[in-house]
Amino acid sequence: MTATLDGEVRPVPRGRALRRFLANRMAVVGLVVLALLVLFSVVGPLVHPTDQVHTNLAEANQPPSAAHLLGTDSVGYDVLGRLMQGGQISLLVGLSAGVLATLIGTLWGATAGYVGGWVDAVMMRVVDAGIAIPAIFLLLVVSAITRPTLPLLILVIGLVSWLVPARLVRAESVSLKTREYVLAVRAGGGTHRRAVLRHIVPNTIGTVVVNATFQVADAILLVAYMSFLGMGVQPPATDWGAMLSSGVGLVYSGAWWLIFPAGLAIVAVVCAFNFIGDGLRDMLDVKGKRA
Repeated sequence: MTATLDGEVRPVPRGRALRRFLANRMAVVGLVVLALLVLFSVVGPLVHPTDQVHTNLAEANQPPSAAHLLGTDSVGYDVLGRLMQGGQISLLVGLSAGVLATLIGTLWGATAGYVGGWVDAVMMRVVDAGIAIPAIFLLLVVSAITRPTLPLLILVIGLVSWLVPARLVRAESVSLKTREYVLAVRAGGGTHRRAVLRHIVPNTIGTVVVNATFQVADAILLVAYMSFLGMGVQPPATDWGAMLSSGVGLVYSGAWWLIFPAGLAIVAVVCAFNFIGDGLRDMLDVKGKRA
């Protein structure tokens, strides 16, 4: 993004933006790692099909071999196939919850900052109250009340993760609402809705996009936390956190294949999203300070 003389933020030319992103080597590494993990989770089951529904206790806790490249777990599931299935759910919940949190937080923060006054005060006190309550506590309460399902996990994680983007967007909206192009919209008879959706929100896109990558990473970690505590998706479905939970009791007996693959996958995907976010911050930097 670049700033014009009237203060409005406009897109950086694509070539320059791409060069800024590619100049951040860790961001490129993160993008490659994420692409590989997505291919592994989505295309992998087609190349390496396994039965992830029916248990086979006769092959339980088998070490890695030619038949099972990453061994089997405590009920006979192929760990490599399990890792692929877990990646699908972890990435799906993380991406969906991150996008939902970003949408809610952007609209909430832009509205609060633009309207101002007592409306802003009330809306932001709601955000402050929500931030004061640990997200994992709310997730565990919901999980204890109802049976966790995939849509419910996405909804709940999204609803507890929108608070930080709301504060970031609100801070930018407070300054953007006094810019000439926003005042011109109001003077020309434009509605508050048009000012927010057509001018405030688009001019916070840099902050929104960068924060969205961190929201996705945080959502994946929250899914892992819940599943590790037994509050995630129910068997035979699984995710990387559930794989950690099921294997942690056997790791001291030498069954490293039950915990290390899922743990490394979680670390890799979270680091990848953080690296990508850092690269996007360079690419969308208005003043080019980081370029």
